[in-house]
Amino acid sequence: MSKKVSDKIQSRMRRKGHIRKNVAGTPERPRLVVYRSLNHIYAQLVDDLNNKTLTTASDLSPEVKSQIKKDSTKTDKSSMVGELIAHKALEKKIKRVVFDRGGFKYHGRIKTLADAARNAGLEF
Repeated sequence: MSKKVSDKIQSRMRRKGHIRKNVAGTPERPRLVVYRSLNHIYAQLVDDLNNKTLTTASDLSPEVKSQIKKDSTKTDKSSMVGELIAHKALEKKIKRVVFDRGGFKYHGRIKTLADAARNAGLEF
């Protein structure tokens, strides 16, 4: 791993720590955690008081994989994941969440996922 890449990862982890200090999920208002890898995007709802993951969604889940077309971009996939996590949350009667971007910039795929979740009915 080159120095530039490891510096980026260390910076992201530092930002993540600063965010996690102030963001905590409760059973009534869980934390919507987003992780973005090079090829995939993952989202989960976490209740920090009980240390439980309430629901998850990713572009690898069957519900999203069935909607992916051959020419779908990573941004399109993140939009589908945002809608899926919102529908799963609403099924569990969760309407309000706290957004945890995990140290990533609120831009691109992270922003698309958040906007799709908002449009599908989540409040944050």
